[in-house]
Amino acid sequence: MGIDQTFETILRLSVFLTALIAIAVLEAIYPRRVMRIPKVLRWRTNIGISVVNQILSRLVIPVSATALAIVCAERGWGLLHQVALPSPFEFAFAIIFLDFIIYWQHRLYHLIPVLWRFHRMHHADTEFDVTTGIRFHPVSILLSALIKLGAVLLLGPSVVSVVIFEILLNATSLFNHSNLNLPSYVDRILRRILVTPDMHRVHHSTLQDEHSHNFGFNFTWWDFLFGSYQAQPTNGHTDMCIGLSQFRGSSEIRIRKLLTQPFRNE
Repeated sequence: MGIDQTFETILRLSVFLTALIAIAVLEAIYPRRVMRIPKVLRWRTNIGISVVNQILSRLVIPVSATALAIVCAERGWGLLHQVALPSPFEFAFAIIFLDFIIYWQHRLYHLIPVLWRFHRMHHADTEFDVTTGIRFHPVSILLSALIKLGAVLLLGPSVVSVVIFEILLNATSLFNHSNLNLPSYVDRILRRILVTPDMHRVHHSTLQDEHSHNFGFNFTWWDFLFGSYQAQPTNGHTDMCIGLSQFRGSSEIRIRKLLTQPFRNE
């Protein structure tokens, strides 16, 4: 099944903006933690760096995962074009496989020092809300795009599964980074499958042991399976310290500081 590239762009942008606005409103009404830094300062930076990333990605890597999936379908490239699976199974396998890749990509960003230098900009946010989910260094974003292209080339997923996965990844990143106060029973039910804000917040703790857990973005089962799950932060969600100890100055909120952070040793 083919998907018009313009339609895909409009669809993904519409879902992203709808999710961003809806979650921002909900976390303002039902906040989990008291925010100590004015939103206008952080949001201007976090949204600004996201815009930079989108423009740079289009310029540096003009081939999208969806476009590559179309090429794979036309030329029969990838594992799923070599085996005959019913469409529902093929779709489910593609979503699960791509999520598996994202999980291990995230773990490698923490394990390999040069990758951590770029990924740590995401962790240096001293607050935790919906805009933290779009705060990534451009180098980290470009590398993620290349890894995703490699996964699509290897697997050969359908165009529809790639589009759905991209939408799901963007929406869940906004959701699980939100400052939304979910009822405990809702959180308990959701985290059997999906990463919740309380689960992912542990990963943004200043404590080394805590931010070495809960790497999942969409589904929780990888953390359970590979022993990286931690249910709750040591100091509780309202009192835990978010961010990195070496990047807490007020000037670190500026975009220029975020872009140069990987090259600074403090």
